[in-house]
Amino acid sequence: MRPFDVAQDRQQAIVRENTMIKKFIFGSLTVALLTTATIATAQQPTKVSRIGYLNANAPTTNPVRIEALRQGLRELGYVEGKNIVIEWRYAEGKSIRLPALAAELVRLKVDVIVTSASVETRAAKEATSTIPIVMTNDNDPVGAGFVASLARPGGNITGLSTLAPELNGKRLELLKEIVPRLANVAILASSTQPGYAQVLKEMELAVAALKVKPQYIDVLVAKDIESAFRAASEERADAVLLLSSSVLTSQRRQVVELAVKNRLPASYPRAEFVEAGGLMSYGPNINDLARRAATYVDKILKGRTPADLPVEQPIKFEFIVNLKAAKQIGLTIPPNVLARADRVIK
Repeated sequence: MRPFDVAQDRQQAIVRENTMIKKFIFGSLTVALLTTATIATAQQPTKVSRIGYLNANAPTTNPVRIEALRQGLRELGYVEGKNIVIEWRYAEGKSIRLPALAAELVRLKVDVIVTSASVETRAAKEATSTIPIVMTNDNDPVGAGFVASLARPGGNITGLSTLAPELNGKRLELLKEIVPRLANVAILASSTQPGYAQVLKEMELAVAALKVKPQYIDVLVAKDIESAFRAASEERADAVLLLSSSVLTSQRRQVVELAVKNRLPASYPRAEFVEAGGLMSYGPNINDLARRAATYVDKILKGRTPADLPVEQPIKFEFIVNLKAAKQIGLTIPPNVLARADRVIK
């Protein structure tokens, strides 16, 4: 081989070697950069959102409803202690404590406040006009002044409405089917409950249509319950109709026991009363509403504002009858009524 050819081969070998070295260095740098980026991404902390929950009752009052909210959040990918923290605040049946509890959640700078009913929403509304508030089951949010309209809430409050004013007439109708001789009905309610005025208007229409005489009894605190049943008995009420009230709900076992003691057929606004031994209930599935409230929390945490999220209404209703309670007061439930029940407790 000629000297020129040897030199040329050596030069080409050097070029190839340098090219391989450059490729190796470039590849190593690329891998290093990608690895560093991956590690940095993995080390970035997950944003933990803080949710406030405000309830007038004790944690043991509605554990199934609380679990329904948790389930709704889990279905949307939220895990307590991982990407959300829930600040639970309970008034233990003393509504007077709600303003202080709501103020405490505001001081904690929670990202959103979830309220379990109207009195809690009122307390949260008075505590803040900026932190988003999600209602889980408010009777009449428009009448109570919480939102401008169901379609366009317009402020920092949105969520779900139970349509209670319209449903009470249906409950009275069912009560009259169960008690055909119904002439006088004692209506237990709390005048301090948001939406109370609208509920009374609906009740006046219902009692007029069914030709029954109403006896309105105001229950403001727990100690009023026993005197309320005494007044109903003294006025010879044929049955009792309970309107939505945080006071009555928190003391539902006492309410149910007094209804049995006075042998009064009673219609309740929620399933919890029947599960505690009450006669019958008709209304929205509150647990479903609690689960659906999680979708509002999710949208708000992702940047939506309450003003742009329409208030939704119930899509699931349930009529529950307790045959054991009927037997205790010597009442026979007509077969056609039982056939329409979603659930019968024996």
